[in-house]
Amino acid sequence: MTFEHVLAVVPVSDIDRASSWYSSLFGRPADNNPMPVLLEWQVTDHGWVQVTVDDERAGSGMLNLAVDDLERQLAELVTRGVVPGEVVEANKHVRLSTMKDPDGNAITLIGGFRVNY
Repeated sequence: MTFEHVLAVVPVSDIDRASSWYSSLFGRPADNNPMPVLLEWQVTDHGWVQVTVDDERAGSGMLNLAVDDLERQLAELVTRGVVPGEVVEANKHVRLSTMKDPDGNAITLIGGFRVNY
């Protein structure tokens, strides 16, 4: 079996509020709005983040995003009004900063990520 795309889904309670927050997170509006309750951002060549209304699951999501320069990305987020979490040393030079979207979903930026450790 071959997969062509990976789509991570983040459940939210209010699509308009989520649109504003995730547009600030990604630095641009959604790439797609296929339904009134679904927004999509293409974050890699074959990776997408879908933000969708799901009242039962809103606030229980976890999304990890590996970035090339953690400090630069965090500084850029601050200029866009997103408040990142404290940087935490994980293991093997991996560093994490977790923030919460308006529903409480955990969005973690990962610095030092690599495929093989």
